[in-house]
Amino acid sequence: MTLNYEEMSWSDVRDQFRKWREETGRHSEEVVQLWVAVLEDKVHKTGNERHLILEQVIIAALDTARFDIATKCTKQLSLEFPGSLRVMKFKAMRYEALEQYDEADEVLDAIIAIDETNAAPRKRKIAILKARGRRVEAIKELNDYLKKFMSDQEAWHELCSMYLAEGEYGKASFCMEEVLLHNPHSHLIHQRLAEIRYTMGGVENVEAARTYYSQALKLNPHNLRALYGLYLSCNFLANSKAVSSKRKESQKLAQWALEQVSSHTAKQSSIKNNEKLILSLEAALGNLEIKSN
Repeated sequence: MTLNYEEMSWSDVRDQFRKWREETGRHSEEVVQLWVAVLEDKVHKTGNERHLILEQVIIAALDTARFDIATKCTKQLSLEFPGSLRVMKFKAMRYEALEQYDEADEVLDAIIAIDETNAAPRKRKIAILKARGRRVEAIKELNDYLKKFMSDQEAWHELCSMYLAEGEYGKASFCMEEVLLHNPHSHLIHQRLAEIRYTMGGVENVEAARTYYSQALKLNPHNLRALYGLYLSCNFLANSKAVSSKRKESQKLAQWALEQVSSHTAKQSSIKNNEKLILSLEAALGNLEIKSN
């Protein structure tokens, strides 16, 4: 985004900052440049918005490694609001950006001691453990966090990703099931849970994966990834001796999934090597027809 700083007054910059806040956009480089070029010396004119602007500039400065600006703005807030937990949070963020993790932990611990119901500093402590490469400790801390804040879907998602990185697929599956309880109408959650169960392997898990893939397609019939997953799951079950009674059903479902994939793929002309992809799908479909016969 190109802005002509020389033609912008302090009120124009204030309005632009407000617009970015309302749009929840960070625009960190532009915020820092406009702050230095126009608003820094005029911030006292912004009235009730001054504190919001200072916070916006602090975050933008940390994003762009302008720690001098972040420190100066934090000091202004600290003078006006001594002992404020919100200001302490910005101090911890600065330490974290400087990779001074021990100091950041001390500030976050102080915030938690004052307000035990504050979830944000607990999550920042987990993020610090991840940044230091201490994933096992981060998993333990996140489990402790979820005992207190069980409805935090974002935390369950994060714990799932950590378990997947550690190869703990059973525990990752449990985390996604918790997310599913909070949001049962999301096809992406059903899809991810299906992928985890399919990766775990075994007839029971693949059957569960087929069910979750089917539900994902029920919620969003255009989900190509779920269609591929359904085909792979059914193909596995069709070739498994443990479920011989359900082979024909699995073969028919796999054939339907491939037909749907082929139909959707044919319409997506933007996919590279589209013709080769369609040919490979037709070959797979032909193999299924041979098996069913």
